[in-house]
Amino acid sequence: MTSEGPRLLLGAPIAAEIRATVANDVAAFRGRRGFAPTLAVVLVGKDAPSAVYLNQILRSCEKVGITGRLVEIPGRASSAAIRHEIEALNADPMVAGIIVQMPLPKRIPLTVVIDTLDPAKDIDGLHPRNAGLLSLGYDGFLPTTAHAAVEILKRSSIPMSGRRVTLVGRSNVVGKPAALLMLREHATVTICHSRTADLAHHTRDAEIVIVAAGVPGLITGDMLSPGAVVVDVGINVVNDRLVGDVDFESASRVASAITPVPGGVGPVTNALLLTHLVRAAQAQASNGRGHGALHLAGSRQ
Repeated sequence: MTSEGPRLLLGAPIAAEIRATVANDVAAFRGRRGFAPTLAVVLVGKDAPSAVYLNQILRSCEKVGITGRLVEIPGRASSAAIRHEIEALNADPMVAGIIVQMPLPKRIPLTVVIDTLDPAKDIDGLHPRNAGLLSLGYDGFLPTTAHAAVEILKRSSIPMSGRRVTLVGRSNVVGKPAALLMLREHATVTICHSRTADLAHHTRDAEIVIVAAGVPGLITGDMLSPGAVVVDVGINVVNDRLVGDVDFESASRVASAITPVPGGVGPVTNALLLTHLVRAAQAQASNGRGHGALHLAGSRQ
């Protein structure tokens, strides 16, 4: 940390770089295939924070030439109705990728989404096939927020190889996949969670701390070692303000680098999601599953 404070790991410049590459890839795809890939964004119920996040994704799609489609399902919809909507998107040759915004209504089990999603269109890495590919070190679709937490370090030139990393949070969408991705970077990883005894002992031992627990202000400055790098994945609404899982004020006095909330991991997550979408569209077109292949097949009849 300098006398002016820690280095802020801002997501916006990284996201802009990623989107510029995506825009070129989308233009090339459109030139070859004659259409732009479509991202279907599924929102179950009228959850206000989710709606804000999804609108950001749809605006990002527009910026790079991707067709964004918002699919709104009433919060009172049954599991069967949600499954039917996802199956229709699976079968739509124009749709290259599908994301379902979390959390779902409490009465809807997550398995309704996970078991129904086509893994080839599961660009947020929820399906067991993609989770299995990640755990084995193969190429599947990564959970985007976990991908962003690691990518922001990589693109900020923060070394990970050989460093001690503590993950706070063990969810299937951030904690576990982020740990696996850090192992790919040759870091030494400790995973902590709600049952961990003496959490501060593990966070103080770490050179890099990634926090994705969903608890506002969980990690404070006295729980960090001097010079630690902190990646805050948390998004919480407290008194109408967005705050992270890290107490930014106290952590900033100790950390050498830290992601702000908002403005850190979030923009990178949105941008990386678009890269996953383009990759899905390219794979589907190559495998004869996309709109172009359908059109070609129809022309031969």
